[in-house]
Amino acid sequence: MNSVNLYLKVAYGKIRNAPAYAAFIGEMDDRNVQEKAGRLGEFLILEATSLGLGTCWVGASFRPDAVRSQIELKSDEQVLAVSPLGFVKEQYSLEEKLMAGLVKSSKRKSLEELWLEKPIGPVPRWISTSLEAARLAPSAVNRQPWRFSVEDKSIKLSVDNVKDSYHISKRLDCGIAMAHVEIAAVHSGEAGIWEYLSNPGVARFKKV
Repeated sequence: MNSVNLYLKVAYGKIRNAPAYAAFIGEMDDRNVQEKAGRLGEFLILEATSLGLGTCWVGASFRPDAVRSQIELKSDEQVLAVSPLGFVKEQYSLEEKLMAGLVKSSKRKSLEELWLEKPIGPVPRWISTSLEAARLAPSAVNRQPWRFSVEDKSIKLSVDNVKDSYHISKRLDCGIAMAHVEIAAVHSGEAGIWEYLSNPGVARFKKV
């Protein structure tokens, strides 16, 4: 979409003058809408990044009414998040540098902290690669709400608890991690499908 005044302001700084944006819209009668939006949205964001564009997830600090002024939504649809699309400037103000220091993308929990059920013994290489990719996935203020367990030829993602925070669904964050699991698995030569689960489970990636 063409740029509109979304009043984008995120925890680690401000976004100004983005010439375009993507809006992630979900049908709210689908109980898995948040994780589906996160997964598909992350595919788009990673593709945009590979093309040299600057972008990020914005799930709370934007004006949904501004998006609705440009997009005709159905009665059961909702704007879940947006992503500005543009080019990153080379120099930052002191304010932006200070804000960026509050939430560093390098500050991630270790895999040991993200186990729901730690596997006994070694796991296949494709699984360890996929879990590491998911561990590094972005999430709201780096909260990393996903938890992992490994089952027979599959990876299960769950939420740490069902209470959302920061006005952003944890299941959307988990959908972002799902995209990273899937991409890493494919790069490891393994194909799979997602099976969606009920709370506190999110989805299971099953090798095929």
